[in-house]
Amino acid sequence: MDLVEVSPDAQPPVAKILNFGKFRYQQNRKKSDGKKRQRAGIVKEVRFGPRTGDHDIKFKIKRLEKFLGEGNKVKAWVRMRGRELAHPEVAVRVLERVKEDLASQGVVERDVTREQDGRVMSIIMAPHSKN
Repeated sequence: MDLVEVSPDAQPPVAKILNFGKFRYQQNRKKSDGKKRQRAGIVKEVRFGPRTGDHDIKFKIKRLEKFLGEGNKVKAWVRMRGRELAHPEVAVRVLERVKEDLASQGVVERDVTREQDGRVMSIIMAPHSKN
């Protein structure tokens, strides 16, 4: 048996007589149980093109709604190639439509931004909190 200081910040400090090895084991178990309950930051991605058709956009938005309903973050991105780079407003229009259609399902975590030499524009949304 060992004399272990359990709460050094308390006034007066709290100490217990116990088996230190067993105490340390229980503390590690508490930490690992806490890690098990944490949810990993899974981000589901859906790719759009600047010339993606209306029906295809609706279909992909339904997939994004499903992902948000499951509690995952979603990333919608548009990749532009060649001459499409001259008209980034088309990609912004697609992402704005996605943002409007998903407004009831989630909140915008990161608004429309450019990535990778300006070839990719993306938006990240998270599900509404349960509060």
